[in-house]
Amino acid sequence: MQIKIATTVGTPFKKVFQLFTKELFIKLSPPFPRLKLLRFDGSNKQDHVAVELDFWLFKQQWESVITEKKENKDEIYFIDEGIKLPFFLKKWRHKHRIIRKDNQQAEIIDEIEFETPFKPLDILLYPILYFQFAYRKPIYQKVFGKEKNT
Repeated sequence: MQIKIATTVGTPFKKVFQLFTKELFIKLSPPFPRLKLLRFDGSNKQDHVAVELDFWLFKQQWESVITEKKENKDEIYFIDEGIKLPFFLKKWRHKHRIIRKDNQQAEIIDEIEFETPFKPLDILLYPILYFQFAYRKPIYQKVFGKEKNT
């Protein structure tokens, strides 16, 4: 299944990418499940991110590796792919796109592809994951400023 969420912010796109740090990663974490950061190398090719998800009754490990990073005059993106996933996920691919809207604004786009072991579980998990990423929109706007009407 695929999820796409876009947020326009009031910061130039290259500056937005520079601030994709460990601190931002922690701010973007939703309140549930609780997340314990085990490793954060960054957003460059071959960097790893590992977390422990605490679902109260059980914990799950999640590790992703950055498999691709590209930059041109109008966009920077990087892709993380799950290499150690919670039992309820079979596949994870998250493309983080930061697109130049103008000299003072950018659009942050989260494009997620995921798959569970069972198609009905994909459908059940979709709204949960959608809201986990929609949760990021106001955080992005707080950190990077809101869209400026031109």
